Amino acid sequence: MPPHGPMKAPAKPKDMKGTFKRLLSLMAGAKHKLILVLLCTVVTTGVSSFGIYLLQPVLKTLESLAAEYNQTGVWPAMGGLITLLSLMAGMYLVSIICQYSANRIMMMVSTGILNRVRKNMFDHMEDLPIRYFDGHTHGEIMSRYTNDTDTLREFFSSTFPQAASSLLSILFALFFMLRLSGWLTLLVVLLMPLMMFITKTIGARSGKNFVAQQKAVGALNGYIEETIEGQRVVQVFCHEEKALEEFGKRNEDVRVAGTRAHTFAGLLGPVMNNLSHINYVLTTLLGVIMIIVGKGNPTSIFALEIATLLAFLPMIRQFSQPISNLAQQFNTVMLALAGAERVFEIMDEPVEEDEGYVTLVNAKKDENGNLTESETRTGLWAWKHPHTADGSVTYTELKGDVVLEDVTFGYVPEKTVLHNISLYARPCEKIAFVGSTGAGKTTITNLINRFYDIQGGKIRYDGINIEKIKKDDLRRSLGMVLQDTHLFTGTVKDNIRYGKLDATDEEIYKAAKIANADFFIRHLPQGYDTMLTGDGANLSQGQRQLLAIARAAVADPPVLILDEATSSIDTRTEALIEKGMDALMNGRTVFVIAHRLSTVRNSQAIMVLEKGRIIERGDHDDLIAQQGKYYQLYTGMFELS
Repeated sequence: MPPHGPMKAPAKPKDMKGTFKRLLSLMAGAKHKLILVLLCTVVTTGVSSFGIYLLQPVLKTLESLAAEYNQTGVWPAMGGLITLLSLMAGMYLVSIICQYSANRIMMMVSTGILNRVRKNMFDHMEDLPIRYFDGHTHGEIMSRYTNDTDTLREFFSSTFPQAASSLLSILFALFFMLRLSGWLTLLVVLLMPLMMFITKTIGARSGKNFVAQQKAVGALNGYIEETIEGQRVVQVFCHEEKALEEFGKRNEDVRVAGTRAHTFAGLLGPVMNNLSHINYVLTTLLGVIMIIVGKGNPTSIFALEIATLLAFLPMIRQFSQPISNLAQQFNTVMLALAGAERVFEIMDEPVEEDEGYVTLVNAKKDENGNLTESETRTGLWAWKHPHTADGSVTYTELKGDVVLEDVTFGYVPEKTVLHNISLYARPCEKIAFVGSTGAGKTTITNLINRFYDIQGGKIRYDGINIEKIKKDDLRRSLGMVLQDTHLFTGTVKDNIRYGKLDATDEEIYKAAKIANADFFIRHLPQGYDTMLTGDGANLSQGQRQLLAIARAAVADPPVLILDEATSSIDTRTEALIEKGMDALMNGRTVFVIAHRLSTVRNSQAIMVLEKGRIIERGDHDDLIAQQGKYYQLYTGMFELS
């Protein structure tokens, strides 16, 4: 099997601008809802700024009322003041309703986007080649579905609407500030370049470390998943201290990256707030000076009224606070970009290519004995081979004739694993592969399935180059029982039916009997309806292997691949299922990989592999007579590693 490659997590954003555009494009399907959110946000932010702006007429009205009272000693009519206050109250009520509506709609939009992202990512993952999963740990892939998508949830549900609200608040505040005083507004705006420079400098450092944090979290999740799966092995070999030490290193990487990222993120807020305070103080000083000037010269362009200054000062908060919020949101955006890049990375992985055009169909024979396609299941299968040259279609009966011609292959181009492998398996023959670990036995079966494509030579299936056969149809004709079994959450019956989704209960019972699994299944608490969880944790390893064999039996494939299929079954159980296995293999082409040489004695041909080459071939008696490597293995003079 190929070695695990390094996990593909970027050290820094490769295309920040492109990722951000792509992130925003995810909202394209919710255009109408987003327009409604935008309108609600415009109302909310506009009301907030306009409410502060109304302080000026309110204060002027109060000043006028106070002056009239001082002159007459009688409170004047307050209709104008009540009208202004009522207007403000009504506006703020509308603002509250709009803000609630915007938050509610945005939450619906964000959950919908995440639902679509996870679905698209899972759909794409199902089309990825086996090579991708051989190069990435399960935990690291799961991190894309959990930690990285969670950053997208935060972006869409919180960061994006807050950023939009902050931008609108800045624009509205700037508009009303100019309406109140151009000179004071100029002073406030002069500090903007400094605030933007600080935001860019600190934000860049923070973003870089957020990306490193996401990478470290993915690596940590991968290690945790791997350790939990192998916890029994860890304890058997007293490896707890080493595992804890390795976990500590990876956990420390997460802590260091997270500390750096959040240190810069936390620094940005206080710096921006203090700059806002400085701005507030300077504006107040200038405003007081302008008021003094105005008292001496009311017509001066620098003249300012007290009511205007009192209305302008809270407007500074309305202007600077969104800038501070934007600065803080910048870090969340960087974290979302880091997560999005990892999500898009898996979605951009090239899918498994399939240029095959030969398909597997139900067939029947006409009165002349020629094969034709059947609309109903007949039990007879054929390869439907269209010919583009003349538009004709030929049918070749599926028999299970497999031939390898000078096959050369390497998981990576610079390292060849198989060297000029040639062999043939006639229909109903049993071919066995024997050799040390890493000799290339499993690799050959992976090539027959086209989990990987060969670099040289040809593989023919019933005389057809398998590169011409559609992969789904090719794999439908092959059954596999692997050394590492995997059971899904569901009933025993469901797990056996996984080999043939439309299998009847009777077919399931028959398959279980062939695998000799029927006896133990019926003694389970609910028999065939017993629920299995945790990869069949409530079953023994041998029982799980029997279910895997039953799963292959119900598929009823013409070609069967047994990769150490009985490795997890004790000798007694192996003897019990030997007849069942013979029944399963009867009438099929079978490829067997086994360390127990007793299971391959009755093979028509035994291939002894070493370093990717076939060094001996023949049946059991022939190889014993040669007294070569197989003889040494069989007599115990040499042990498989």
